[in-house]
Amino acid sequence: MSSETNPQNEELGAMDGEEQEASSRPAGEAASVGLDTEAVKEEVIRSLHRVYDPEIPVNIYELGLIYSVEVAVDGVVTIEMTLTSPACPVAGSLPGEVEAMAGTVEGVTLVTVNLTWDPPWTPYKMSEAARLELNFW
Repeated sequence: MSSETNPQNEELGAMDGEEQEASSRPAGEAASVGLDTEAVKEEVIRSLHRVYDPEIPVNIYELGLIYSVEVAVDGVVTIEMTLTSPACPVAGSLPGEVEAMAGTVEGVTLVTVNLTWDPPWTPYKMSEAARLELNFW
């Protein structure tokens, strides 16, 4: 039996566990380093551009109904939003639509939508694009 060692095995033996794991992954596959929360947040916001108040031809994000979107490293998304008024006819359904749409984004594990009236929504919360669309100046 030969006591010769394979130079490749010596190199592998010198690698730490992370390097060995990286060398065994297919090319182009990155190590799991956690959720890219900023990228997920951008995708959640992009998804919210597809949700509309049925009475207004502008998406809820440009309308200024979304106050904040937070994404935790475990994929939990918290959205704080408002409605155009407390008597809004879609008050019972719109938060659920927001939750469902945000939940379609890859990496999202749970969505919580918090409805707030503080600060109250005003037309001045709309984006410039929304104001142009609605001829509000």
